[in-house]
Amino acid sequence: MRVVIVGGVAGGMSAATRLRRLSEETEIIVLDKGPYVSFANCGLPYYLSGEISQRDALVVASPEHLRKRFNLDVRPNTEVVKIEPEKHQVIINHDGQSAPLHYDRLILSPGAKAVMPTIDKTADASEIFTLRSIPDVDRIMAALKQDAKTAAVIGAGSVGVEAAENLTKRGLKTTLIEAGDHILPFMDYEMAAIVSRETTKHGVKLKLNHRVTQLADHQLKLSDGSTVQADVIIAAAGVTPDTELAQAAGIKTGDRGGIIVDDHYQTSVDDIYAVGDAILVKQLLTRKLASIPLASPANRQGREVADVIMGRHRRNLGGIGTAIVRSFEMAAAATGLNTAQLKQSGMPYQAVHITGQSHAAYYPGGTPLSLKLMFNPKNGVLYGAQAVGKAGVDKRIDVLSVVIKHHMTVFDLPEFELSYAPPFGSAKDPVNMIGYAAENLVEGLSDNLQFDEVDAAVKAGAYLIDVRNPKELERDGRLPNAVNFPLDDLRSRLSELPKDRLLIVSCRSGQRSYIAERILKNHGFKVKNLDGAFLTYSAAYPERIQHSGGN
Repeated sequence: MRVVIVGGVAGGMSAATRLRRLSEETEIIVLDKGPYVSFANCGLPYYLSGEISQRDALVVASPEHLRKRFNLDVRPNTEVVKIEPEKHQVIINHDGQSAPLHYDRLILSPGAKAVMPTIDKTADASEIFTLRSIPDVDRIMAALKQDAKTAAVIGAGSVGVEAAENLTKRGLKTTLIEAGDHILPFMDYEMAAIVSRETTKHGVKLKLNHRVTQLADHQLKLSDGSTVQADVIIAAAGVTPDTELAQAAGIKTGDRGGIIVDDHYQTSVDDIYAVGDAILVKQLLTRKLASIPLASPANRQGREVADVIMGRHRRNLGGIGTAIVRSFEMAAAATGLNTAQLKQSGMPYQAVHITGQSHAAYYPGGTPLSLKLMFNPKNGVLYGAQAVGKAGVDKRIDVLSVVIKHHMTVFDLPEFELSYAPPFGSAKDPVNMIGYAAENLVEGLSDNLQFDEVDAAVKAGAYLIDVRNPKELERDGRLPNAVNFPLDDLRSRLSELPKDRLLIVSCRSGQRSYIAERILKNHGFKVKNLDGAFLTYSAAYPERIQHSGGN
């Protein structure tokens, strides 16, 4: 049997090497239109700054190595220009020469391509680059070495944020331009705002709600009429499935051209399979087809399709999407659905925020960890989670990704026995704590109000109480329209509170205000807890915080 694989890197090479481990007899041919079939595209931004210092480190395996170790026929710089399913062959082009190549099974792993923003004069502008391959990074490095001092990055997704960080570390004055109202679209607004603060603190100039309309002579014109001068410009406005070849062959595609596959990675055409960034997978929570262009799923899919072809029982179970990104000292991670996706799906949900510590608070070196959870308000089934902090973000999201993928509930989280010693965690880990908070909401012991709802509630007549100590208010600032009732004085001042109005309680992170909520409810007041309290509200709306002296 001859298996031809179109495209290397994560999906294609995982399929090829798994096929060989299962069979010494199968002929395996890997075709890639680029010069590198196995490279670390997720590491490319870090080469810009020198954090990854050796270019060779980006090349995971050479064709020679793959040939010797796995007996693979690897053909770089070989483009498939046509698929002829009825003949079980592809037409390949190498060094200007075209030829047919027969297959018994065909695996498509073409990946995704960068979306180029619609900008006047982009087509003939040599100073704008994408960051998807080693040739891409080579071109950027060549431009950086031409005494580049300024840079602009268009798009503030993961690659855009990473590119802005590493260009800044290289010494360039960098502007990050994003058409939406926050960076990292896979995160929610208030969580991404924490990362924005970290990004700008290190010198990146952030332009939100701005589109690039024109490019000429290293100058970008933005939608508000302002301009940005940049010696180097990187387009990081997202990716789209690279599926023109598949579509031309009559293979069924869906949203944004993503290839539709069944539970065994079989496309709509016999003996043609597809994996990686080019396919649509079942989103396990919404049960709808979605694009999840991430390295980990692509590697898993490559292995599984090899098993399928060799007759082993494997199913494409779908995914939930789990991602993490770093901006300078801050990490941001998410798994499952964010609030925009939940609203679009029409699924009922409730959110809860907590702020904990990366490890035991009394042990030196701990840093704040912000955690958000989305869940079904009736049965507590988990839908999504997000975390932001300088340490411990990855392990909390990894735990929660497993929880969500296996359809567990908020009631499971307090039961988790997570490793604990003071340098590593807390006896009550943030995962346990957010489980307790969500459990209280589902069981009706607590009612919360989100950061973007409180101002309207106050205008409608709610009474906002801040239970922090006066010194905290002086140091950190005050919520607008809040009246200070320190928690330890609350019971003695109940007579000062209106019984005919909704009370909204807030503190620094939400823990003390929950205690206040329980005190007040036990005395007959109608109360809601400001979810995430001052920390979440001030991250989302820093301009609304009132500081002493009018600053």
